[in-house]
Amino acid sequence: MKKSAERPGAFPNTIADATTANEGVEILPGPDRVGFNLTRNPLNFPVVGLGGSAGSLSALEQFLRAVPAASGIAYVIVTHQAAGQHAELQQVLQRFCAIPVLEVTDGMRVRPNHVYVIPPGKDMSLLHGTLHLFEPTQPPGRRLPIDHFLQSLAKDARDRAVCVILSGMGSDGSIGLKMVMENFGMVMVQDPETADYDSMPRAAIATEFVDFVLPPAGMVPQLLEYVQEPVQRRQRRITAAQDQPSMPAHALQKIFILIRNQTGHDFSFYKRNTVFRRIERRMNGHQIKEFTHYVRYLQENPAEVEQLFRELLIGVTKFFRDPEAYVLLKLHLQQLLRNKEAGSTIRVWAPGCSTGEEAYSLAMTLLECFDAEPNRNLTFQLFATDINPEGIDVARAGFYPENIVADVSAERLRRFFTKVEGGYQIRKSVRDSIVFALHNISKDAPFTRLDLLCCRNLLIYLSSELQKNLIPVFHYALNPGGLLFLGPSENLTGFQDLFAPLDMKWKISRATDTPTQVPRLTHFPLALAHAHAPAVHSSSSMPPSTVPRRDNTFAALIQRLMLATYAPPAVVISPKGDILYVNGRTGKYLEPAPGLSGLNIFDMAREELHFEISDTVHRASQQRQTVVSENVKVKTETGIQLLRLTVKYLEEPELLAGLLLVVFEDVATPRRVRQGKLDAELSRDGQVQSLEKELQYTRHRLQTTIEEMESSVEELKSTNEELQSANEELQSTNEEAMTNKEEMQSLNEELMTLNMQYQHKTEELSQAANDMKNLLDATDIATIFVDNEMVIKRFTPSVENIISLLPTDVGRPLTHFANNLRYERLVADVEQVIERLVSVETNIQATTGSWYAVRILPYRTLDNYISGAVITFTDITSLKQLEMQLQTSRRFAESIVETVREPLLVLDEQLRVLTVSPAFAATFGVQPATVRGELLAAISNGIWKQSDLFSRLYELLNSNIEAFEDFQLPLPELGMQQVTLYGRRLLSEGSNTGHLLLGVQAIEMLPENEVLPRP
Repeated sequence: MKKSAERPGAFPNTIADATTANEGVEILPGPDRVGFNLTRNPLNFPVVGLGGSAGSLSALEQFLRAVPAASGIAYVIVTHQAAGQHAELQQVLQRFCAIPVLEVTDGMRVRPNHVYVIPPGKDMSLLHGTLHLFEPTQPPGRRLPIDHFLQSLAKDARDRAVCVILSGMGSDGSIGLKMVMENFGMVMVQDPETADYDSMPRAAIATEFVDFVLPPAGMVPQLLEYVQEPVQRRQRRITAAQDQPSMPAHALQKIFILIRNQTGHDFSFYKRNTVFRRIERRMNGHQIKEFTHYVRYLQENPAEVEQLFRELLIGVTKFFRDPEAYVLLKLHLQQLLRNKEAGSTIRVWAPGCSTGEEAYSLAMTLLECFDAEPNRNLTFQLFATDINPEGIDVARAGFYPENIVADVSAERLRRFFTKVEGGYQIRKSVRDSIVFALHNISKDAPFTRLDLLCCRNLLIYLSSELQKNLIPVFHYALNPGGLLFLGPSENLTGFQDLFAPLDMKWKISRATDTPTQVPRLTHFPLALAHAHAPAVHSSSSMPPSTVPRRDNTFAALIQRLMLATYAPPAVVISPKGDILYVNGRTGKYLEPAPGLSGLNIFDMAREELHFEISDTVHRASQQRQTVVSENVKVKTETGIQLLRLTVKYLEEPELLAGLLLVVFEDVATPRRVRQGKLDAELSRDGQVQSLEKELQYTRHRLQTTIEEMESSVEELKSTNEELQSANEELQSTNEEAMTNKEEMQSLNEELMTLNMQYQHKTEELSQAANDMKNLLDATDIATIFVDNEMVIKRFTPSVENIISLLPTDVGRPLTHFANNLRYERLVADVEQVIERLVSVETNIQATTGSWYAVRILPYRTLDNYISGAVITFTDITSLKQLEMQLQTSRRFAESIVETVREPLLVLDEQLRVLTVSPAFAATFGVQPATVRGELLAAISNGIWKQSDLFSRLYELLNSNIEAFEDFQLPLPELGMQQVTLYGRRLLSEGSNTGHLLLGVQAIEMLPENEVLPRP
C-alpha cells in the first residue's frame, strides 16, 4: 500500500496472451488503442469499478475531470441510491466529464472511453463484457451493491480489473476488492483525509490488500501509467526471460529463502503460478522490472518481505461457507456420534484456519449435534492452526464485525455470540473449547486420533507434490471411520483406497478401516525437509532412478541379504526389469543387449531364458511372493545347462520393499540333455506343445496388457467426469458465492441506514446535551453525577462553590475531595441512596455561612437500571435569611401580644392558636403552652365552637373584609353572660399573612347562681 503514484501494470500478461486473445476478432481502429490492442472482445481492455456512497459526488467530480478523452478504459460507477430516487447522477457527472456518461440498461455492453452509472435501486453484474441489472432481493439497509459488482468484475476482467473505493459510510467494497486482488487486478482507495466520509476508505485500507491510497485527482495519472505500459517493453522482458529461462527460477528460490529466513515458513511447495503472480504483483507496485532487482529490494527492505508474506497468505473465509455443505456435514457427524461411547471426546483439527470463522463454525455445528445426544455427555477438542500469527490472534479474540449476520442465523447469534460495540464476539465458553496454535502443515507433525479433519480450500494453493504427501498424512491422523471435509475444488485423486466418499459435491469422505497400502512415515510432510532421503514408492510405480545404485549402505544391505539367503548369481531388479544390483557372475544367463540399451533384465536375458524370466518375474510381481521355475534350459559353451530360476518378492528391509530378487541356480544336468541328444529325440508333437505353451503365455500377457489399458482408459474417463463435475460444482459455488455476497451487500446497506439513523440520534443527543447543559447552568443548581463506585461522571460549574472540582477531576472518586459543608454524612448518604434506592433530602450550611438544600436521588437509566446517584445543591441562603427574619418578626409579634393587657388570640388559616396573651389565659383559665397549636374549637372544652363566631372568622379569611367589631358571644359555661369580641386580619406590608387577631372588648358576668342557656 502506497500513497505515491507508482507501479506500471501489465495488460495483458504477455504478448502471447494478447495475440491469442485477439485471434478471430476485429481490431477497433482509432485512438482506443492505447497501450495494447483493444478488440470487440470485452476482456481486452481494462475496466475500472468506482464505488462510493455518502460524499462520493465530490470525489467522482475530481476523478472524472482528470480522465482524458482517449484513455482506452471503461469506467463503471456504483453508488448507493435507493429505489424510487430520480436518476440525476448521470446528468450531473456529464457536466464535468470529457467522455460519454451513460446510465446502465439491462444487457448494455461495456466499451472503452465510456462511463457507466448504475440506476437507483438496482444490483449490477458484469458477464462477458455485458452489464446485467437485477432487482435487489434484500431490504435497502442490507444491500452491498459495490461488493456485488466488484466480484463479477474480478471474475470477468481478471487482471484487467481496477477497483477504486471512494468516500462513503459503512464497509461496502472491502470484500469485492479482495476478489479483484486475488485475480491480480489493481486496487486504489481514496485518501481518508480527503474523504467527506472516511468509513469505506478506512475499511478498504484495513484489508491490507490496497495498492495505492491517493486523493481522487491523483488516481487518474497513476491509473493511466498502470494501463499504458508499452507493449515493446513487455516483449523485451518476455524475450529476456526466454533467453535465460533459469534466471526467474533462481530468483524465485532466493525469494523463498528470504521469506523462510525472516518468517520461518517455506513457500517452495506452493503452486508456482500463484506465487509467481503474487511476486510479480509486488514488483509492479514498486516499478521493478527484473526478478534479480526485486531480490535485492527484499534484502534491503525487511518490511517488504513481511508484506509479501502476508500477500501470499491470502485467506477469504467466513462463517458457514457453503451452508449446504455444513448441513450435510452435520448429518454425517450425528451418525458418527451415535457410534461413540458415552462420555467420549470428539477430536477435530482445522488446519489453515485463517481468522477462525471456519473453526468456530465447526464448534457451533458440534454443539448443535450434541443437543441431539443430551444424555451422552459428549465433549470435543478442536485444534485450529495456521502459519499466520496475526490471523491466529484475531481468531483467539473471536471478535467479528456486524456484517456476519448475513452468514450466521439469529438463533446462533443469540446462543454463541455476545453483542459488543462495533460487532459480535464469540462467547467465552466456545472460545475456550478451541485451541488456536501456529502450525505449518508442510513440516510440523499432524494432530492424530481425529474424528474430523476439516481442510477446506487450502490444498488448492499447494503443489501437487505436497498434496500427494498430505493426503496420506490426513488418513494417518484420522481414526478409522473419521471424516475428512475438503473444499469443493479439492479431491482425493489417487487415494481412493484411503477414503470412501460420502458426498461427492461437498467433498465429505470417511477414512477406510483397512487401506490397501498403509502410508509410511516417509510420506509425512516433515520428511519433505530432508530432500536427500530417497522416497519409497509403491511396487507398481517406483522409477529406478529413485534408488541410489552406488550407495554404500544399499550395497551392504544387498550383500548381506545375498549371504544370508543365496550364494548363486543373482540380480535385484525393479518390477519393470531395471537391474539395480548384480551379485556374482551372471554372464552365463545375461548378456548386454545391442544398441543404446539400459541395464534391463528383459533386454539382457539370453534368448532361451527370455520367456521363463518374463513369466516368473511377472507372476512374482503380481502375487507378491516367491516363484520358482525348475529345469530351465540355457545354452552355454559346454552345452545345454539346466537351472532353477527363483524370483523372490522383497518386503523388507523397508529400503528394499517392492523390489525383486532374481537368482540363477544351476542344477545337475544329465549328459544326454547337456549334449542336446534329448532334443533330437523330441517328437514333433513335443515341439508344438512347447510353442503352444509360449504362445499361451504371450496371449495371457497381451490380455493382461489390454485389461490394464482398458482400466487406464476407464480411470481417465472417470477422471474426466470428475473434472467436469468439479467444473460444474465450481460454477454452482460461484453462483452461491454471488448470492452470499449479495446478502452481505444488503446487510451493509442496512447497517449504513442504521448508521445514518444513529448519526441523527447522535445529533439529537448532542442537542439534548447542549440543552441540558444550558438548563443546568441557567438554574444555577450545583449538581454532581456519580456512578455506583462513587466515581464522578459529570458536574455543573456551580459545584466549585461547594467542592473544589476541576474538569480534569471527572473519573476520580468523590471521596478524594474535601468540601466546605458542615455536614459529615454526605458520602454515607450517597452510599445509602445507591444501596437502598431511597432519596435523601436535607438542609446543610456551608462554612461560608451559605445554606443549601441537598437532595440525593438514584440515577436511573431509560431501562430502569440504577447507575449511580445524582446530588443537587440548591442555594437557599436567601430563604433561610427570610425565615430567620420571619421568625424574628414572629417572636417580636408574640412578645407584643404577650405584653398587652387585653385578652388576645392570634389564629392561623385553620383557626389554630398561634399566640395567647397572658390576660386571655388568666381570664379564660387556659395554659399558654398547652393551647398553643390547638384548634380554637378545642380549647376550653369547646366553648368557642360557635357557628356565628366561626362564620365571622372565615369571612375575614376569605373576603376583603379586614375586621369586625362588637361581636357578642355568650359563655355561660364560664359564668359570663356574654363577651364582646373584635377581629382583625393581620397584614404585612399590605399583604395578607393568613393570620387573624381575636380580641375581647368587654365581659359581662352573670349574677351569682344564674345560668343563662346557650343560644
